[in-house]
Amino acid sequence: MDDPYHNNVNQQMTEGGEYTYTQDGGGQDGYPYQTDYPHQQDEDAASDDTEGADEDDQMYEGEYQGIPHPDEIKEARRAARLEAKRKARLAAQQQEEEGEENLPEQYETIMEDCGHGRFQWMLFFVLGLALMADGVDGFVVGFVLPSAEKDMCISNADKGLLGLLVYVSMMVGALVWGGLCDKMGRRKCLIYVLTIDLVFSFLSCFAQGYGFFLFLRFCSGFGIGGSIPIVYTYFTEFLQMDKRGEHLSWLCMFWMLGGLYASFTAWGIIPHYGWGFAIGTQFQIHSWRLFMFVCLFPALAALIGVVFMPESPRFLLENARHDEAWMILRQVHDTNWKAKGEPERVFTVTNIKTPQTQEDEFIEIQSDTGTAFQRWTVRKMTMLQQVMANVMSLSAPELRLQGLFLIIVWFCMAFSYHGLGVWFPDMIKYMQYEEYESKVRVFHRERVERFHFNFSLVNQVHREGEYIHDKFANIEIKSVKFEDSLFENCYFEDIRSTNTFFENCTIKNTVFYNTDLWQEKFKNCRMENTTFLHPKKGCHLNFQEENDIVIYLVSFLGSLAVLPGNIISALFMDKIGRIRIIGGSMLASSACTFLLLLSFSQGAVICWQCLFYAVSVAAWNGLEVISVELYPSSKRGTAFGILNGICKFAAIVASFIFAAFIGITKIIPIFLAFAALVCGGLVALKLPETREKILS
Repeated sequence: MDDPYHNNVNQQMTEGGEYTYTQDGGGQDGYPYQTDYPHQQDEDAASDDTEGADEDDQMYEGEYQGIPHPDEIKEARRAARLEAKRKARLAAQQQEEEGEENLPEQYETIMEDCGHGRFQWMLFFVLGLALMADGVDGFVVGFVLPSAEKDMCISNADKGLLGLLVYVSMMVGALVWGGLCDKMGRRKCLIYVLTIDLVFSFLSCFAQGYGFFLFLRFCSGFGIGGSIPIVYTYFTEFLQMDKRGEHLSWLCMFWMLGGLYASFTAWGIIPHYGWGFAIGTQFQIHSWRLFMFVCLFPALAALIGVVFMPESPRFLLENARHDEAWMILRQVHDTNWKAKGEPERVFTVTNIKTPQTQEDEFIEIQSDTGTAFQRWTVRKMTMLQQVMANVMSLSAPELRLQGLFLIIVWFCMAFSYHGLGVWFPDMIKYMQYEEYESKVRVFHRERVERFHFNFSLVNQVHREGEYIHDKFANIEIKSVKFEDSLFENCYFEDIRSTNTFFENCTIKNTVFYNTDLWQEKFKNCRMENTTFLHPKKGCHLNFQEENDIVIYLVSFLGSLAVLPGNIISALFMDKIGRIRIIGGSMLASSACTFLLLLSFSQGAVICWQCLFYAVSVAAWNGLEVISVELYPSSKRGTAFGILNGICKFAAIVASFIFAAFIGITKIIPIFLAFAALVCGGLVALKLPETREKILS
């Protein structure tokens, strides 16, 4: 066998670090290691193992021929392999960095090639319906409470608990679903969100007990609370840079349409109490429940539409699902250009650079070592860890400052907007109450004997009266109080009452037949030989509220007032920039709050409310646009979910603070709203402009 070391060889290293040898007939210049080592001379032919020893003693046969020692060859090969691995790692790292750098630019180019057309408009209306469903849910509780509190005997404390829990559930939903949509996908999470909202909202239409109703509305809020972060993140990733600001602003109009839809249907359904039905005495469906059922339609339509929409290709590319993303982008391209009359245009993109992702971190338990439940648990726990890691990454230095500014602006905007949103209707109700109280009729020490009350008693106070052998039959008693009065040998039949009480009264030999006057209506009363026959237990809807139309009108006009602001912000979002829109709108809104000091009538409150909403909506649009543009695609849903959760938290805080000053003073709520808007507007001017920023 020939000795390879006695032949002239060329050694070449391939990309993988392997070596090939070829005969070239040359001399010692052909040895491979000579690219890394100098020509071997007599004086440096010793191996590493004998370094420092006597060179004459260590010279081996053949060194005079210029042939290196075998140990040197092994060492050279080892060093070459290490160098090849190092270069491969550097190349992979460089490729990864280039992929992360080039994917945004390449994706933007692809979206420009796909154009803006039929596909985006279809997605626009589908996601708009999902946003509309969120807007409807924001109004449902306020509209049904006046009726539900009578139907289910809800106290004032319980009413506050319902509003609080709904906002808390929406806050939690925004945080959870915003994070999950970055790991599970925008489309999949939106389907889950809408399904949860539909199921629990549908069940709440039939809940008879307040506790069960509260639980179902909480679950519904948890679902729909995640819609806003997902919708904006989802739609953004189908838009090219010069279309984002305008079309995201148009999308914001659907939240306004949700308010209009809820206000209009509430006015058309709730006052018609006869539209309900009953199954026995325990299961009753009144008109406010029918209103809640009708409010499900936007969410149902959105769910059906989303099922037929594809996943965001940007999300797929970020998760190294190249082929799926390419198919969806081609679908967008072909749909748009076919609708534009150019079906012959071919999608020319053949390859899309994707960032190198880490290996899948899900831990798979083999079927012979774990159960299906164990594998499912590991997957979900790992996903939770990934979501939490995504949340923590938002505190990176490059995101920390702009994130802090955004949090401040979101909180200030939500605090003032939702706080005044509570203050406006409550202030109108208080004015109505004051007007109602000013018309109360007071009867003092009246004596009525053998009289038949066959007419309704409304807004009256009877003090120290005496009612002997009187009959109260088939009437309504609304906002009536009997104080220190005597009822002797009286007869009450088919009585329907609201806000009616007997305090410190003496009731003798009296019969109550088929009335809703039960024990809670009698405070510190002394009863002698009194009988209750077939009482109507619980609370009941007895009459049409006189002021319902005003409350519905207030909400309707408030929602309609944002239309001009929406249009203006959409048209100028890309022209003057997000920062100027946000800062200018918030500062202008702060000036509008001072006009509330001039609100001495219901009409004035409604007028200033509409003006405030019209001016402030531009800030909301700008905030939602800049929030999806500032953050990278892998963290966009998580960041938007956190910001929207902060918005809900600010709404909770503002609701308690602003409601506490109703009937006490107007100055403090107005000052708080003004300070929050000024602070948020000034901080907004420190945010970076993103209208020419490619989605990172």
